[in-house]
Amino acid sequence: MDRRTSLQWLLAASASSPALASAKPTAKPVSGIGSDPDVVRRYKSGDLWPLSFTERERRCASALCGLIIPADDRSPSAAELKVEAFIDEWISAPYEDQKHDRALVLKGLAWLDAESERRFGVVFAAATAAQQSQIADTICSPVAKDSPLVEQVNFFARFRDLTAGGFYTTPEGMKDLGYVGNTPSQTFDGPPAAVLKIVGVS
Repeated sequence: MDRRTSLQWLLAASASSPALASAKPTAKPVSGIGSDPDVVRRYKSGDLWPLSFTERERRCASALCGLIIPADDRSPSAAELKVEAFIDEWISAPYEDQKHDRALVLKGLAWLDAESERRFGVVFAAATAAQQSQIADTICSPVAKDSPLVEQVNFFARFRDLTAGGFYTTPEGMKDLGYVGNTPSQTFDGPPAAVLKIVGVS
């Protein structure tokens, strides 16, 4: 799976995967909109709400993250950046969209392990990269509505989006994109002439 494909996934994830708030609620929640945060404190994973992944699920999720966005000469893999921790935080949040994702992701990870054991005699995280790819290849593309793999395909699509969203919001992921925002600049030369020509402005 190449980087261009990963960037396409990011576009889908960007609309649905805002950065997780890193603050602890200090006021009584208002139904539907959460709590006032303590914005001057730093919290570690799991401080906001109980996390969902068991150790086995975490290993499975990490392996799948690394398969979806592997390391290359520009950046480490999504597994090396612990993107599975972002996904665990996301699906553990007590909101309706995240509750839906939690059920989908946990069932999907269980299926991956069961399918890997059925095919290769080991859980997904212990399978080789080639074996993991064989399994992923069966669920990475759309299928007919009456296919027995519909739920697994939906799981993979959502997990792929979350992986891309988590990866490309890390410093390493933004560097991989060539993103240079949020950095000071002493000059601004404006858009390149080639870009202006494309949009019809000269």
